[in-house]
Amino acid sequence: MIPTIAGLIVFLFPLAFSPGPGNMFFAANGARFGLRATLPANLGYHAATWIVTAAIGFGAVTAVSASPAVFFALKIVGSLYVLWLAWRLFSSGAHEDRQEAMPAGFGTGVLLLLFNPKAYLIIALMFTQFAATDTVAPWKLVLVITTVFTLNNLVAFTFWTMAGDWLARQFRNQHSARLINRLFGALLAGVAIWMACS
Repeated sequence: MIPTIAGLIVFLFPLAFSPGPGNMFFAANGARFGLRATLPANLGYHAATWIVTAAIGFGAVTAVSASPAVFFALKIVGSLYVLWLAWRLFSSGAHEDRQEAMPAGFGTGVLLLLFNPKAYLIIALMFTQFAATDTVAPWKLVLVITTVFTLNNLVAFTFWTMAGDWLARQFRNQHSARLINRLFGALLAGVAIWMACS
């Protein structure tokens, strides 16, 4: 079991820390609201991650594979949702306006995972690579892989959130805060376009 977990972490590390929709979203929210305010969305995202990953591990991926149109629709809806989040961030005010603005909540985190086709691809690929590499009971292996995957993502997203929070604290004036919002908004929009085209 330990070699499987070690190999899984090596496999997941570059995928989890690369700038995908989740990482950019949490970096942007960390920059705007700080680490603590992002916790509900982070919890929502990773609760959904664990449930969806376990479901795919136990065979739900076959339903999506049988209907490519479902995956294509999910990809388009997910891209549009991330693009909408990017526009909200890009057009938002400075950090001094945080009293009027609301940080993302638990439900936003859940939706971000559900509409993230990159996550489904990684999960499916992960199970094809690691689901048959151990001698333990299959159901136990699915739960271990699901938990390792979720915790690895949680570490990556927390890192990106802290990086966004740190960046924002270096630039406290109104003009710099707007620039940071627009930078992260543009990055998130780029991720949305990549999601739609990939």
